[in-house]
Amino acid sequence: MRFSFAFSALLLGELAYAEYDARNAFKKAERTIPATPEHPRLNKRASPFYTEKTKRFWVNGKAIPDVPFDVGESYAGLLPISTSKNETRELYFWFFPSANPKASGEITLWLNGGPGCSSLRGLLTENGPFTWMPGTFKPVQNSYSWTNLTNVLWIEQPVGTGYSQGVPNITNEVELGLQFIGFYKNFVDTFNIHKYKVYITGESYAGFYVPYIADAFITANNTDYFNLKGIAINNALIGDRTVAADAVMAPFVNHWSQLFFLNQTFLTTMNERAAACNYTAYVNKYLRFPPPQEKFPLLPPLYTDPVYTCDMYSDISEAATLVNPCWNLYHVTETCPRPYNVLGGVNDFDYVPPGLAIYFNRSDVQTAINAPHVNWFQCTDVNVFANQPTRSTNYSIGNDKSPGPGRDGALQRVIEYTNNVIIGSGNLDFVLPTNGSLLSLQNVTWNGLQGLQSYPGKPFYVPYHPEYNGGSQAGAGILGSFGTERGVTFYQVQLAGHELPGYSPGAAYRVMEMLLGRVKTLDESAGPFTTQPYGNFTKGGTIKKRGARDL
Repeated sequence: MRFSFAFSALLLGELAYAEYDARNAFKKAERTIPATPEHPRLNKRASPFYTEKTKRFWVNGKAIPDVPFDVGESYAGLLPISTSKNETRELYFWFFPSANPKASGEITLWLNGGPGCSSLRGLLTENGPFTWMPGTFKPVQNSYSWTNLTNVLWIEQPVGTGYSQGVPNITNEVELGLQFIGFYKNFVDTFNIHKYKVYITGESYAGFYVPYIADAFITANNTDYFNLKGIAINNALIGDRTVAADAVMAPFVNHWSQLFFLNQTFLTTMNERAAACNYTAYVNKYLRFPPPQEKFPLLPPLYTDPVYTCDMYSDISEAATLVNPCWNLYHVTETCPRPYNVLGGVNDFDYVPPGLAIYFNRSDVQTAINAPHVNWFQCTDVNVFANQPTRSTNYSIGNDKSPGPGRDGALQRVIEYTNNVIIGSGNLDFVLPTNGSLLSLQNVTWNGLQGLQSYPGKPFYVPYHPEYNGGSQAGAGILGSFGTERGVTFYQVQLAGHELPGYSPGAAYRVMEMLLGRVKTLDESAGPFTTQPYGNFTKGGTIKKRGARDL
């Protein structure tokens, strides 16, 4: 089957597929459930994690600056990447145990990308127990926190990222993986979580990190420490940068032309350049289901062309910004005004109000979470891959010398070892469009065949939330599509952007349930969220909401 453009058409009428009346349910819930409880009641239990070894990492959940509620049990601080007495390189972590009984004996790791972007960004704006979204007044409880499902560890890595300490000296992902497993072994010993099942997750450039780290877990061959059970990545770079982005950007703009609203002269020139750069023919030949059973050739590097003729990314970004000065390449529907972010800016166009105190740069916050008092950046200006020349190949980003994990066998080994790999994409992401992820995946061979044999077009159904929390809402019903073949699930969410768990937290929550083995599929037959069997969404999670009788 040939599929020249892989976005599925999601019909509004499909929402009627669900039998749940969300609007009336929300009205009812508003009468009984406070939207922002001032003093939520915590699940009380003896903690197996608080010991002589770990008490120096304990965080007072009632004393997180500007957070008006108890975030629950957590531990944070620095641990070295080796057992050497002279080791100066340390990674910063924040660990939140879950009160869910099903979380016993398992842990999920979360990594943001970059390279060099802090995983605290994911904690605070995507999947942590409290979130502080751009443009909002203060943090709120996250009804879709992954800690409701399992124990979660956010890690700032590699060395040089966030609060992590030391001088970066890695040159590739294999070295990164070795440093990471050194840190994680120390974490396991410190918190006594030997033999725990490990699930590794992340987004964006973590499409490199996660498979390579998972491959390092496999190579270590020690399930006392590295008991890998699956990985999940979204909006992830897993292959060649040109294939994953520039090659598919013209069809992306054509598909969303009413959102971009670029003039016809620009669109004509854009499509002519895509054809001249061999992008159009490449996509038409290789983005098929099933794909040609052959290794796809590399496209010419962008940076060897002195005038960057085939750099579609930059030219389209500039044109889009002229039409919409607040255009967001991570979620292309956004317009002015641009909301500020308490984490500060990442790109030149990010709005940082004069005098804004970057949250994780505040000394009171750093003291509260056992962080070093250093100048914290959401994405570091330090090169975390040391002593490498400027980008010399079309897959070398941030001076990482490694090829994509989909090209060198790392991703294949992880799939065949776990048979539990989930790859997702938000369809409104311009940085790494859905078609680029699919095109990269079609170049990977696993379990006897190359790529997906059928287009992942089954309806992705997300359950409705039975409680109302005005500060933490998510879409429900049919939000996208998915498919599962030979141990790999690929899904897409129509209205999500680059940071998928932030834009569509309900969808990400359901994906986590599948990764952990709580549900077997992403369609409607999976039923309600596993944490709401009796209508209480956060039952078993870190924070328990008050019912009507508690008011």
